[in-house]
Amino acid sequence: MVSHEHQGTTSSALTRLSVSSARLFDVPPKGYAHLLGLAPEHLNDDLCRTPAATGIRIAELTTVHTPWTELSVALAQQSDPGTFGVWDYLITSAPTPLEGLRDAATYIAIVADSSTDALRITEDGAHVTISHVNQADLTYEAACAIRGYALGLYQRRLSEAAQRRLVPVRVTLAAKAPRRHEALAELYGTRTIDFEAPDTSITFLASELNTPTPHAQPGLSAVLRRHAEQTLATAIPLHDWLDLFRTALASAHEEAAATLAAVARRMAVSTRTLQRRLDEHGTTWNNEVESLRRARITRLLHDTDLGIDAIAARSGYADARALRRAVQRWYGTTPAALRRSGRATDRRVSVPGATLGA
Repeated sequence: MVSHEHQGTTSSALTRLSVSSARLFDVPPKGYAHLLGLAPEHLNDDLCRTPAATGIRIAELTTVHTPWTELSVALAQQSDPGTFGVWDYLITSAPTPLEGLRDAATYIAIVADSSTDALRITEDGAHVTISHVNQADLTYEAACAIRGYALGLYQRRLSEAAQRRLVPVRVTLAAKAPRRHEALAELYGTRTIDFEAPDTSITFLASELNTPTPHAQPGLSAVLRRHAEQTLATAIPLHDWLDLFRTALASAHEEAAATLAAVARRMAVSTRTLQRRLDEHGTTWNNEVESLRRARITRLLHDTDLGIDAIAARSGYADARALRRAVQRWYGTTPAALRRSGRATDRRVSVPGATLGA
């Protein structure tokens, strides 16, 4: 389900949250504004995935200015419903909070770096324990802040699903006890917090998480899981300069301005420099434009009922004949056959009762 390309990146929504908290604690922007993924066109685009290293650096800078407990609380307080898009709704719209949590664990890659972060659920009779695993290379204070925040986020989403505040039976944190932790006690709703624990977890009564979610709609979870798959499939991971170029090219293409000069202007470089950088990355302008068109045409054939003429016009081809030649060159088939094959695959994936991402 999760592409290798997604690893090492997190959602732009999570990065926006980190930037917002850094501003809240007056962290000087000069320490992080230059980092990859923080340009407005990337930070504000939910399709973009920011390098995990960018979020890590912002967290490290922020914990220099404020105790890690304060950062945990600030992040949780700013994580309103819908902050993380479909991932949030997987939890809050499931038949029970526990079922929603299971879906959230499956699709944790929508929010976090799946190569370092995981959400684990342990059911033990009367209790359900939710553990957050983080193996990223962070400073100690930043790691504590992220762990504390993760538990606060899980509790908030589960409470939103239940439409009442759920109070945990126990909270454990793999962190040294701070001098003061009133803010954490208020965040979790309990003073039963064990510090210096071997893992980071929050435990609830199983009966509370298995209670039917108010206003849950039959079949909605399956729709949300398909949307989660699509979210990951269309995401644009930003790892290096080439990723930045491709987001600029895609943006220009959407505005019918995908010329070399237009994209160079968006990236604030000359056309000669842009071509040189593409050559350094083992590709060319023509190759990149064709790859973009191929992906766009394939998506339009599979996901829409647009005619071939309309798809050709949207993809930068002179006419349907040129588009047919391109599809034949790429796939050795016709646009109509490619559309049928995509629809057949969708029908197999959408069999009633099937669980996506299992």
